[in-house]
Amino acid sequence: MNKLNEVEQKIAESLLQIKAIKLQPKNPFVWASGWKSPIYCDNRIALSHPAIRTYIRQQLSQLIQEEFGTVEMISGVATAGIPQGVLVAQDLGLPFTYVRSSAKDHGRQNLIEGEVVSGQRVVIVEDLISTGKSSLLAVEALREAGCNVVGLVSIFTYGFDQAVKNFADAKCPFFSLCNYDALINVAVNNGYILESDVALLEQWRRDPSTWTGQ
Repeated sequence: MNKLNEVEQKIAESLLQIKAIKLQPKNPFVWASGWKSPIYCDNRIALSHPAIRTYIRQQLSQLIQEEFGTVEMISGVATAGIPQGVLVAQDLGLPFTYVRSSAKDHGRQNLIEGEVVSGQRVVIVEDLISTGKSSLLAVEALREAGCNVVGLVSIFTYGFDQAVKNFADAKCPFFSLCNYDALINVAVNNGYILESDVALLEQWRRDPSTWTGQ
């Protein structure tokens, strides 16, 4: 098993163990978008577990260094990307900013919080990638502020084709510590789901907007 696969496996095992990710193929969740989903992911729970939190910070920092080289600022996506981004920025000794989902309606009406210097090489930290749309709004905001956004890293990605297309269209490379395929493999091997559930889970991943759970 190579190093990347070891990271994927450990992240998947950890998130399942602390119930940051739950799999219910026969009793699906309903997302805010209205989509039915056999999976629910809340990586913020990892913040309450110091050993897991530390491992995620270390691996995100290493991923940034390996994939992007010299970086001058870390930026988090509000809200779940903020604590992870702060931890990574502290680890790497870099400035930190975060991008709001919308500008404040008072004061300076900031969309980006923190000091931005034009031309800075920036990596964005996110906790989760679904379609990528909210993450790419942050990419756009930072680019409009004059930053050189070189890419984005996250803890987990569902691996939707739409996300791959959206990031490619935005010319923004992205990398995740763990992904849906690795998660399902670990979940089966550790008894979180049955082998017979895999086909249903794959159907959802191929077309989540129309999946009914049947």
